[in-house]
Amino acid sequence: MLGPNDLTIAAPPFGHIPLLDRLPAFQAAGFKGIAVMPTDIWTLEEQGMAAAEIAQRVADHGLVINEVDCTACWLPAQRAKAGTDELGELVLTLTAERVVATAARIGARSVQAVEISNITVDPDEAIEAFGALCDMAAEHGLKAHIEFLPTGGIPDLTSAWRIVEGANRPNGGLTIDSWHFFRSGSTLDQLAQIPGDRIFSVQINDAPAQPKADLWEELMTGRLLPGEGDLDLIGLIRTLDAIGASTPFSVEVFSEKLNSQPLAETALAMAQTGAAIIRQARTPS
Repeated sequence: MLGPNDLTIAAPPFGHIPLLDRLPAFQAAGFKGIAVMPTDIWTLEEQGMAAAEIAQRVADHGLVINEVDCTACWLPAQRAKAGTDELGELVLTLTAERVVATAARIGARSVQAVEISNITVDPDEAIEAFGALCDMAAEHGLKAHIEFLPTGGIPDLTSAWRIVEGANRPNGGLTIDSWHFFRSGSTLDQLAQIPGDRIFSVQINDAPAQPKADLWEELMTGRLLPGEGDLDLIGLIRTLDAIGASTPFSVEVFSEKLNSQPLAETALAMAQTGAAIIRQARTPS
C-alpha cells in the first residue's frame, strides 16, 4: 500500500494520451502509482482488452492504480441536468454505478467524486447520495472521496466536509487539491480541524498569487508545477502531516505549456518538482 512518502501522478492532464502510452514515462520518472480516468479503461475495453490485462500492464511498469477519477453523476441534481450540453453528456456517462464497477474491475483503491455541473447542492440530499456512493464502493472494498472545486456546487473544504461528516461512512473521505483548496478560500486552520485519516487523496500543483478572471480556464490550462507559483504548498503539506494524513501525494498540473512538451520531459518535471516541495516542507527550518 502506498503512503505519504510515495508520489503518484494524476490522470486528467494526460487525457489526450492513451493510458498505455503514458506508463513508460511515468515509470521512468519514478512515480509509484497513478490515477486513471474511467474513459481510459472503457476505451481499452472497447478495443478488446480485459480489465485484468489492463491492470497487469500497469503493474508491469511498477505502478499501482491508486484511484479512478472520477464519478461526476452521483447526485440526483446532476442526473437531472446531465445531457443538456456537451459537459452534461460527459457527466451522464460518469455515474456512480458505472465508475465504481470500473474501479472494482481494475483493482483500484478508491473512486473520486466531483461536482462539475455547477448545480445548487442540497446538503441533506448530498449527504444521502454520498452515503449511497460509499456503500456501493464498500461492497468492493473501495474508498470514496469528494474533491471540491470552487467552480462547482461543492466549492470549498467546509461544504465538502459537511457532506463527508454527515454521511459518516468509514470509507468516505476527502480529496485535497492545492489549487482548489487555495482558490476556494479554504484555510489551513480549517484543514487542521479535519481528522487526517479522512484525507484519502492529495493533489499538488501551484498557481500565481492572483487568479485569472476566468477560474475555469486557469483550472484547466494554467496551473504551474509545484514550487513555481505562490500557493502555500509548504504550509499545506505540513498541515496534512500534522493531522496525520497518510495518503500519497499526487502531482496534477493542467498546463498548456506542459502539454506542448514531450511526455517523458513533462512527467520527469512533475516528479522532480513534486518531490522537491515535499522534501522542503519536511526539512526542519
